[in-house]
Amino acid sequence: MKINTLTQTIFALILGTFCLHGTAFGQLSSFFGGDKTVAQQRDDILKASNDTLKALYQIQPKAKELIDKSFGYATFSNFGMKILIAGGGTGSGVVIQKDAKPIYMNMAEVQAGLGIGIKSFQNIFVFQTKGALNDFVNSGWTFGGQMTAAAKYESDGGAYQDATVVAPGVLMYQLTDSGLAAEITGKGTKYYKNTDLNK
Repeated sequence: MKINTLTQTIFALILGTFCLHGTAFGQLSSFFGGDKTVAQQRDDILKASNDTLKALYQIQPKAKELIDKSFGYATFSNFGMKILIAGGGTGSGVVIQKDAKPIYMNMAEVQAGLGIGIKSFQNIFVFQTKGALNDFVNSGWTFGGQMTAAAKYESDGGAYQDATVVAPGVLMYQLTDSGLAAEITGKGTKYYKNTDLNK
């Protein structure tokens, strides 16, 4: 009886959290694709990518100049849920480069922590070289740390505010509900190709 009561309580807390975060729940449903065709899933990801860029440019207009001059960029929408002592998240995204087909990708995140909560954010990667982009796409790149936005990208003496260097030739922005993140979070996040959407 005690076990059943505990199970019901946990389920009620999770359900209540989902009800309070309907948008996040929709993102999770969208990520798994549901009954949508491959073409529809691709369209959804591309639309989400465009929306993410628009949101970024509104907050930080200099980001457009940086992305326009880059070799390519990637956007990811993340859905994360933390339940009691285990946490994790999933997401989908796309890599865009000039004169090439979009490359659709997934992300997976595993965390350790205590508590129940839901978080959602968008990551934007900017690739300065072809090698940096190829490494990200083809090597199952893992973002294995948590770093602050103190390391700003500079070009010709002018700093692009809020762009964080996360790897050689790779810059990153992270959008949250409150705007650009002051501290980039990406512990244990793996990025890899979506085999179904790249056929």
